[in-house]
Amino acid sequence: MHTTNVDTLFANLWADYLAVTPSAKKVHELLGSTQQDDVINDHIALRTFNIEKVALEKLAAHFKAVGYTECGEYHFEAKNLYAKHFEHTDPTKPKVFISELLVEKFSDELQKVIHDIVDQVDESSVTAENFIYSGTHWSIDSETYKMLLKESEYAAWTAAWGYRANHFTVSINYLAGFETIEAVNQKLIDANFEMNTTGGLVKGSPEVLLEQSSTLADNFHVKFSDCEMLIPSCFYEFALRYNKPDGEIYTGFVAASADKIFESTNVR
Repeated sequence: MHTTNVDTLFANLWADYLAVTPSAKKVHELLGSTQQDDVINDHIALRTFNIEKVALEKLAAHFKAVGYTECGEYHFEAKNLYAKHFEHTDPTKPKVFISELLVEKFSDELQKVIHDIVDQVDESSVTAENFIYSGTHWSIDSETYKMLLKESEYAAWTAAWGYRANHFTVSINYLAGFETIEAVNQKLIDANFEMNTTGGLVKGSPEVLLEQSSTLADNFHVKFSDCEMLIPSCFYEFALRYNKPDGEIYTGFVAASADKIFESTNVR
């Protein structure tokens, strides 16, 4: 697998994300200083299906090629998802959270749709260096999207948007002028951002060493095979990390919080 360096990879992921998440630029203007871009990215997340050709590990390979290693695994029983997170040897580089839908846990109808779309993915494109920001490799109509939506918001989103970062995350630890997640949330609310309030505005706590919040996804046009529709695209997350008893900062994720963050892309 030929791979660019880690910074180029994230610059490409960011450009792709920005193209369907116009509000992200406003978040930067709101939270960053005028002197420099001091909004540090804590992590990104990607979604896929647990079908061999495009499974979690296939996406992870793109990050492993630029110095990432596996650091934790997570189970989301209610949503039928499995995930892992990866960290770079350089701790200033963003963490990566990759999840996959456990396709076999769903109806025959959903399974057929997902297998059909994955069948349309060219093997060679999975190892191409742009795969993780390449969008969809299949054609799907709006009725099929709506059918998926009834069973799994995650399946519908992934079928509509394909391979890209579904969110970037502002690291509150590195933000100038904000000490708490509440201060960040208030700034966003005052600027009329819609926030994800599932499970509370703040997910997590200092006790679990991680506090998270997120905007609701922008609505953006998707071209289905039969029409164009405005549906949720991507969102922005905010994370504040605390020190472990050994004084080192906690770098993992909290499944109970991540479970609620997934819902930032739900249709509303």
